Amino acid sequence: MKQIQLTLLLFLSFQFAGKSQSENTRKIINKTPFTIGESVEIYSDKLQENRTLNICLPAGYGQDSTKKYPVIYLLDGSADEDFIHIAGLIQFGTFPWIKMLPESILVGISNVDRKRDYTFPTTNKNDKAKFPTTGGSDNFIQFMRTELLPFIESNYRTDTIKTIIGQSLGGLLATEVLFKHPELFTNYIIVSPSLWWDDESLLKVKPKIRQSKLAVYLTAGQEEEAVMVRTATELSDKLKQVYPHNIDLFFHVFEGLNHGNILHLAVYDAFEKIYKTEKKD
Repeated sequence: MKQIQLTLLLFLSFQFAGKSQSENTRKIINKTPFTIGESVEIYSDKLQENRTLNICLPAGYGQDSTKKYPVIYLLDGSADEDFIHIAGLIQFGTFPWIKMLPESILVGISNVDRKRDYTFPTTNKNDKAKFPTTGGSDNFIQFMRTELLPFIESNYRTDTIKTIIGQSLGGLLATEVLFKHPELFTNYIIVSPSLWWDDESLLKVKPKIRQSKLAVYLTAGQEEEAVMVRTATELSDKLKQVYPHNIDLFFHVFEGLNHGNILHLAVYDAFEKIYKTEKKD
């Protein structure tokens, strides 16, 4: 009896092994790269270095040579950072059955040294110790203003609507741009901005007034450090005072979210609110 059982087990094992081997040796008919965009490297005179831009074009970009598109500029836009995630949100939001936002060009700005590029000089000793290369935000903003935006506008079919997305230190930079060069972008999506930088000195700056209308989406997560929520709230209050009429301001604190998991929901919510308002206008 035991001999029969052993024989049966050996037979079944050979059968499964043969089937598994047959499936594993199935031939690949074709294999091609799967890409969602293109990486472009340019030299910046302002920064004295090469910078990589990750660019995702709308699906129909090559079909109509006359159509122009809004541009969404993404800080922390390296391939291993937020570029792929935001590209997916844009793709979903522009599906014909969703129509949350118009077809748009996404430009992810890859990082070289975000602690240098996204921060202005600080007098805080702890800031200096943690961020030894700090203080280059003005150069980076000038790079965007005089080199990056003109490059995109001269090489791609763009319209006049420009959006910037920044989180954390990127949110600090986006706020600095809003305060000092509000004309650079039409829409500002500012997620969990690091307004604690330099003892919250940016909140004391008087913003320049943009005459044409703009939209600002500002958010923080309830589970973040208290300073993040408090300073974001103060920024919202400041913007209400500075722009009493010509601003669409959206401020929201997400319950249950923290600094690490807020970006996706925040950007989705921002797209929904900003572009719903633009449709009404």
